[in-house]
Amino acid sequence: MIVDAVVIDTSLMPGVQLSRSAGFIRLSFARPHRALSCAVLNGGYCDASDYLNVKVGRDSAGELEDPALTLQRLSSRLCCPGITVGMMTAASLDSLRIVEGAIAGETLAVLVTTGLENARRAGDPAEYRSLEVVPPRRGTINLAIVTSARLADAALVEMVAIATEAKVAVLQELAVKSPVSGGLATGTGTDAIAVFSGHGLARVRFAGKHTLLGEHLGKMVMHAIRSSVDYEQGVGG
Repeated sequence: MIVDAVVIDTSLMPGVQLSRSAGFIRLSFARPHRALSCAVLNGGYCDASDYLNVKVGRDSAGELEDPALTLQRLSSRLCCPGITVGMMTAASLDSLRIVEGAIAGETLAVLVTTGLENARRAGDPAEYRSLEVVPPRRGTINLAIVTSARLADAALVEMVAIATEAKVAVLQELAVKSPVSGGLATGTGTDAIAVFSGHGLARVRFAGKHTLLGEHLGKMVMHAIRSSVDYEQGVGG
C-alpha cells in the first residue's frame, strides 16, 4: 500500500470532495451519506463520512493482516472523521475514470478503476473452497456511485443491480473472456461497488431500468468502464 502526497484535491459535487494520490482515491462527505456496498471495510449499509479505494500490490500472498485492518489504519492516518467505506484494488489508479451528469436538478457521478487480470464469468469454478477465505485483490473493477438525490434503501439496491448489469454489458461488448471457462466474463473475482445517497431535494424510491435515474446510471457506468478498460488494455493510456 502506498500513502503519499495528494496530487488532486477538488470538489466532485457540493458537499463531496475528491482527493487522489498514487496510493488511494478518497471521497469526503461534508455530511454522512447513506451507503450500500460490498466493501472490505464497513460493507453493507452504513452512514459514511468517507470512501477509500486503495492501491495494493498484485502479489498479496505475503500480506497476512486482515485487509479491513489495513484500510482502517489508513483511514485513521488520513483523519477520516467517521465511518469509512474502504475497498482495495491491484489495478493502476491511472485507470480512474469519472463520469458526471445532471438529472432533473440532481447530480450523479460514477467513479471506476479497472483491472482485468482475474476476469471471471459468474458460475466459474472457484479457486478457494472455504467459505471464510479472503481472495487476494488482483485485478478488480471497483465502482463508486454518488448522487445528490435522497435514495430509499430499495433504490440503493436497484442502483447496485443496474450498475452491475451495465458492467456485464460492457465486458460482453468488449468480448472479455474468463481464463477459467473461456466464456464471456461478467466481472473479475474481486469486484467491489459502493453507492452513496445524498441530501438533495429529490427523494427517489426506485432506480430500475424504467426510471430516469436508472437510465442515466446505466449509460454512465458503461461509458466509465469502457474508457477505463481502454486504458487497462493500453488503448487509451
